[in-house]
Amino acid sequence: MIAVLAAAAAGVGGSSLPMLLPLLLIPVLYLMVFRPQQKRQKEWQSMLSALKTGDRVTTAGGIRGVVLNIKDDTIVIRVAPDNIKLEVAKNAIASVTTQESSSGS
Repeated sequence: MIAVLAAAAAGVGGSSLPMLLPLLLIPVLYLMVFRPQQKRQKEWQSMLSALKTGDRVTTAGGIRGVVLNIKDDTIVIRVAPDNIKLEVAKNAIASVTTQESSSGS
């Protein structure tokens, strides 16, 4: 087996491209996969830190409501139509729509 690999390497003429290919793929993988994910995570964290009372939010479970109170790691939201108050984890907030952007319709 080793003799076959050695003969194949000698027959290539010493080309190092096949050995460099994995090293060239690492930066491409970083730029295509990891960097965009880190950027989305940063944007999500800044969205949560900018959250304020009166913002309309959607949770990861699809529940929509208006923020009434913000605590350390939980948020109290009011859900229509019966104005039910729910306490959800801050990490469960998927998106935020501020009052200014939703009143333009």
